[in-house]
Amino acid sequence: MNYLTRFVGFVLLAAPLLQAADQPKAAQPGTVNYVEGQVTLGTQPIAADSVGTLVVDAGQTLRTQNGKVELLLTPGIFLRLGPSASVTMIANTGTIRLSVEQGEAFVEVDQIHPENDLRILQDGVSIQFTRLGLYNLNASLHLVRVLAGEAVIREGQKSLSVKEGHEADLAERPLHERTFDKKEIEAEDLYRWTMLRSAYLAEANADYAPTYSLGGFGWFGEGWYWDPWFDAFTFLPGDGIFYSPFGWGFYSPFCAFAAPFAGGGHYRRHFSPTAVDTWGPQAHYKQAVNYGHGVHYASVYKSHGLFGGSKSGGFHGIGGGKFHGGGFHGGGFHGGGFHGGGFGSVGGGHK
Repeated sequence: MNYLTRFVGFVLLAAPLLQAADQPKAAQPGTVNYVEGQVTLGTQPIAADSVGTLVVDAGQTLRTQNGKVELLLTPGIFLRLGPSASVTMIANTGTIRLSVEQGEAFVEVDQIHPENDLRILQDGVSIQFTRLGLYNLNASLHLVRVLAGEAVIREGQKSLSVKEGHEADLAERPLHERTFDKKEIEAEDLYRWTMLRSAYLAEANADYAPTYSLGGFGWFGEGWYWDPWFDAFTFLPGDGIFYSPFGWGFYSPFCAFAAPFAGGGHYRRHFSPTAVDTWGPQAHYKQAVNYGHGVHYASVYKSHGLFGGSKSGGFHGIGGGKFHGGGFHGGGFHGGGFHGGGFGSVGGGHK
C-alpha cells in the first residue's frame, strides 16, 4: 500500500508536466502569444491553435482585420496590435527590428537589458525604448506616445528623447515632443485590452513561478515560459519582482512565495476580454493587498544603474497613484512591503 500511495502521489505531481509534454518549449522574438478575431500572416489566416508555435520571421508581415494579436519580443517585452493594423518583421535574431506600417500598437516593456538591441521603425524613423514602461505607436496618426517610460527617436544623425506623458508627431519636422491627454488613450479599447492581457499573463506568472521554486528542474533562467493552464508564454524574471506599467507583478521563482495566490491548484484559465471580475477561487491581483508600489531589481541590474531612475515616481496605476521605490528588498518586505494600489472595478479577463 505504501508503494501504491507513492506511485499515485508521483502521478499526481507529474500530471502537469506530462500534460505539457507536447506544448511549446521555447519562444523567440516574433512568437505569436495570442490571437483574437481575423489575423493573417502573409495571406494565411492564423488559427488559435497556432499560439505559442507560430513565429513571424524576417520578411513576413502580420496583419489584423477585425482582430488583435500579441507578439513576444525580447523577454519581458510584449507588442500588442489592434484592428486594421500591420507590422513587418525585419530581423528577429540578435538585432530585433520590426516596422509598424498601419494601425495602432502598444508595447509593454517590463524588462530590458543594455544589450537588448530592439528597434521599432515607423514613418521612416527608428524608435528605441530606454526605460521600462508603456508605449503607444500609431502609424495611422503618425504618433509615438509614451504613457510610462522614455523612448528615443532617431532619424539619421538626429535624435529626440520623448519622456513620460509626451508624444511626437512623426509627420512634423523638426521632430519635437509635446504633452498629450493620457485619459483619452486609457479610454481606448486597445488600451484596456492591453491592460487585461498584461493582467492575465501576470496571473500566469504567479501560477507558474512556484513550479521552478528556488531554481528547480527545468529552470533555465530569465525568459519566456509556457504555462499550459493559460495556453500562453509568460515572463519569469531571473531574480526579484518586476511590475508592469499597470501594476501587475512578474515574480522570479526565488520570489514565488510572494506571488498573490493561496490554494486552488491548477485549472484551465481562458482569456476573455468581456469577462470582468471572474478570476476563479484564488486570491488575485484585483485585491489591493496583493500588489504594491515599487520595482525590485536584482543586484546585477542595480550595479549597471540602467533603471535607477524608474524606481522613483515611475509607473502610474489605473487609479492614478504612482508606484514608488522600495517594494521588495533583501529577502523581506521593507517599509511595509506590499501596499494597496489604484485599481478599482477593473478585474481580470477570464471565464
